[in-house]
Amino acid sequence: MIVVTGGAGFIGSNLLRGLERRGLRDLVVIDRLGQDDKWRNIAKRELAALVPPEETFAFLDAHAAEIDAIFHLGAISSTTETDADLIAHSNFTLTLKLWDWCCWRGARFIYASSAATYGDGAQGFEDDARIDALAKLHPLNAYGWSKHATDRRIARLVAGDGPVPPQWLGLKFFNVYGPNEYHKGGQKSVVAHIVPQIQQSGRAKLFKSYNPAYADGGQLRDFVWVGDIVEMMLWAYDHPHVSGLFNAGSGQARSFLDLAHAVFAAMNQKADVAFIDMPESLRAKYQYFTEARMDRLRAAGYDRPLTTLTDGVAAYVQDYLLQDDPYA
Repeated sequence: MIVVTGGAGFIGSNLLRGLERRGLRDLVVIDRLGQDDKWRNIAKRELAALVPPEETFAFLDAHAAEIDAIFHLGAISSTTETDADLIAHSNFTLTLKLWDWCCWRGARFIYASSAATYGDGAQGFEDDARIDALAKLHPLNAYGWSKHATDRRIARLVAGDGPVPPQWLGLKFFNVYGPNEYHKGGQKSVVAHIVPQIQQSGRAKLFKSYNPAYADGGQLRDFVWVGDIVEMMLWAYDHPHVSGLFNAGSGQARSFLDLAHAVFAAMNQKADVAFIDMPESLRAKYQYFTEARMDRLRAAGYDRPLTTLTDGVAAYVQDYLLQDDPYA
């Protein structure tokens, strides 16, 4: 049995698809569907159970002998959420409780960290899991801090102060885009935001830059296709001897203007981009550059090719966003 927390969410539902394509069954989702169309993310999947978050540990305890691995992707993922207590409980405390459960029951544990842990990038983007290296990072928002606090505690436990699951991986997701993110509102990828803009007006809107080192649209991010993220998680599942904290990105920073041009190309339209004011609440906490160092994951044995921005955007736009059924 494989448990996916946040399994009805964006990355979780894509992981379920990947596991199902492998012929794996007894897939368990721990999530809340709400009152919108989030249920459609898992409508095509065959599930063994759908568990509300408040029943997580009762379910785990009842099925402890059957559970092989937990993919912990559930989190408060909004970078603009201001309820720090809620973020801390959901992203830090719950993760460590699941860690303890996996140690106790001998289950494997793969959890989502984030590129937001790197803050403004002044310390670089190397996934160095040493205690002193992690201490140098300074996230810019409560979400990034919660993920970073988790990474730091796990680093301390791994260093010898506590129990460790038989396999554990923390994956620092960069800017992931792809199908099934539609329920995320303002937290959707830029691709999902600008496709309807282009359909309605022929023009895409991007934020202006407030950093003189970057032109408007020249802000750089590591955009990574969700299919590559799924492949990394499946590879981790296939290699139970591999543990550690790893970046999960494309390894190449590209500009938002590059991204917009890729969307226009996928839609066979001439590029037309307008630059709009960034909300003042975001300006002081904005990451102008991210780029995953993928050396450690490669050194651990991950040898699969990574999808280019052009190919990933084309697949997303043409195979999903422009289709009547955009769900994977």
